[in-house]
Amino acid sequence: MKHFLIALGFLTILPVNISKEIKEEDFAVSLLYFPLIGAIIGAVSASILVFYKFLSIQVIAVIILLISTVISGGLHLDGFADTCDGFYGIRSKEEILRIMHDPKVGAIGVVGVVLLLLLKFSLLISFSINILWRALIVSFCFARWLQTVCCLLPYASCEGKAKVFTKYANKRNIIIGGIFTLIVFSCFLNLKGIAIFFASFILNLIFIFYVKNRIGGITGDTIGATSEIAETTTLFLIYLLK
Repeated sequence: MKHFLIALGFLTILPVNISKEIKEEDFAVSLLYFPLIGAIIGAVSASILVFYKFLSIQVIAVIILLISTVISGGLHLDGFADTCDGFYGIRSKEEILRIMHDPKVGAIGVVGVVLLLLLKFSLLISFSINILWRALIVSFCFARWLQTVCCLLPYASCEGKAKVFTKYANKRNIIIGGIFTLIVFSCFLNLKGIAIFFASFILNLIFIFYVKNRIGGITGDTIGATSEIAETTTLFLIYLLK
């Protein structure tokens, strides 16, 4: 239960009370629960669909984006914005890390977030209600699991909130999380879900290795960016194969 609460506290703004002592190794073990937390966030975001008879799909899509952003505290969108700022143009590793560490968001980061949200909005309003709630659960589940995959890479920065997760991350927990995520895909999207899982995984691995090649590893910001890209990629593939 302790490790579940650690994952819940890190991935959401929900207050958690952990009475037991927390060691650094516990953060790595909590990665096992990241996909489950993602599926829960997706289910909570999809709860607005009970009002679909009274609200337009456009309004529902905006509320879904609002709920998911508020629950996560905008953590991953912030990482996506910083990553856009840092990786734009030809820069050295040191310059990229310095820009991403800057608390100010640049113009490229703002443009990146706006375009990302517009793409998500366009995808959400393209689904029927029956597919939309399934798409939310699987995409959020997959995005949080892919965060754990990133933790297998070396941490490129000297400090950061996510560094403690990478220090003791092990393949066993991440593989178990991957199996859970694959089961979620197959349960909610049938055989198409399995194809979408592997297609999205391969596409996002390209981005992960691109990041590694640019800065020699990952940071909290690039993990957040990977999560946002993974979520959007999954939604897009569901849109193509629905």
